[in-house]
Amino acid sequence: MSRVNIPRTWGVGIIILFACFTGLLIPFLLANVHLHELVQPAAAGSATQPRVVLIGQELDNPYWRKVEQGAAEAANQQHITLEYTGPLRINPEEQVSLLAKAVASRPAAIMVQGIHQPEQKAWIDKAAALGIPVITLDADEPGSRRLAYIGTDNYEAGRKMGQYIAKYSSGRGSIGVMVSNFQSYSQQLRLKGFRSVIAEYPHMRILEVTSSENSRLQAAQRSEELLKKDPHPESLVGFSSLDGLGILEAAERTGSSAGIFAFDDLDETLQAVRENRIDLTLIQQPYRMGYDGVTMIRDYLSGKASPGKKYTEISVMASPSFMKAEGKTP
Repeated sequence: MSRVNIPRTWGVGIIILFACFTGLLIPFLLANVHLHELVQPAAAGSATQPRVVLIGQELDNPYWRKVEQGAAEAANQQHITLEYTGPLRINPEEQVSLLAKAVASRPAAIMVQGIHQPEQKAWIDKAAALGIPVITLDADEPGSRRLAYIGTDNYEAGRKMGQYIAKYSSGRGSIGVMVSNFQSYSQQLRLKGFRSVIAEYPHMRILEVTSSENSRLQAAQRSEELLKKDPHPESLVGFSSLDGLGILEAAERTGSSAGIFAFDDLDETLQAVRENRIDLTLIQQPYRMGYDGVTMIRDYLSGKASPGKKYTEISVMASPSFMKAEGKTP
């Protein structure tokens, strides 16, 4: 039988064509695998690694990052997969949308801030009906089927702030008040508690309640506007973490001598308290909220009963001058 000789150049060409074909085929197969993963519903987590979704009020807000850190620490210790998400800016409608997406993904559990809206309550109830426990953090969602609430007793925090300001001012004078957002349920509860105390003092009055929209810049601008209307308030108070620093900026620019009262423990806030530039700050426990939330979920998934409500502590840091003033020691 005669032997057919294939030129060497043909063999090289075939090898090159095969290599090109393989190079095109592999990315195509990988793309198909990725597409398949995208269209599959998210798993609730393996038997050893449950998946928990945490939805914050605002993604990169320092307060909510502390909540995330606490939750991540507990998740790492207890072999839980944690997913953290939230709106880029405060947006209750987006929070509800993120909750709906989380429920659709069927995680083992969800942690979310209560916003006191019917749409959010409906999704919490739907999650419960599907067997997905929901824990509210920072603010509750009353009337919903949430498993538990973990966070500050916001009404009592507002009352506590009112009591300290009444001590500072000896029950007299006008007060400028700032909340982070009028739609925030936790802020409304603090304001309600605060008003209940101020109403007990006939010589104290609230000048105005403004909103910083969770922005330090806005807090400074709104405070400066208030000080132009009334240059001599007795006290200025901010009910969220960025408000106190914004109020301080405005007071120092305008030369106001008003007492300044803040919330939370940002490093700048604590330093300003030490330097007598802020008179007092109430300190919440956002890290604890996240940590205890994940721990409670692990206990619940292990068959333990939930307490239904767990208030985290709130502490006080007062300036040296406030501490030394007679009758004004926290």
